[in-house]
Amino acid sequence: MRLGEGGVEPNTASRPASQAANSICLRYNPLTMKTILLTLLMLPLLMAADVTGKWKAEFTTPDGTPRVNTFTLKSEGDRVTGTVAGTQDETPIQNGKLNGDEVSFSAERPFGRFEYKGKVSANEIKFKVSFGDNNFDITAKRVP
Repeated sequence: MRLGEGGVEPNTASRPASQAANSICLRYNPLTMKTILLTLLMLPLLMAADVTGKWKAEFTTPDGTPRVNTFTLKSEGDRVTGTVAGTQDETPIQNGKLNGDEVSFSAERPFGRFEYKGKVSANEIKFKVSFGDNNFDITAKRVP
């Protein structure tokens, strides 16, 4: 080691390049590795889409009936709560989950149980809806 102007500096010139590089690079540290692993595992939650608010979907059912549904959603971490409202009802959602830009939940509507799986973007959610043997797509737009 040689004494530098600001204190002690490693003398990398007298060591092989691999040793010099090793003294500069991070060494394996279990605490650092755990922090990195936890950060990677939490990344989907940190990057979760924002579904909180009102969303309105105007669509036609497979039998040709025009419908309007309003989704009032609130996300807390990976959990989603809220309601689905139609012309005849307002029903609480169940089993609401948020994983990155994917949202899913179910609702017991007057006609039966509906399953919603959607892909969230800034101002819309593209849902795939399942009801009994029927499957159809709807798009809900964020209500300003």
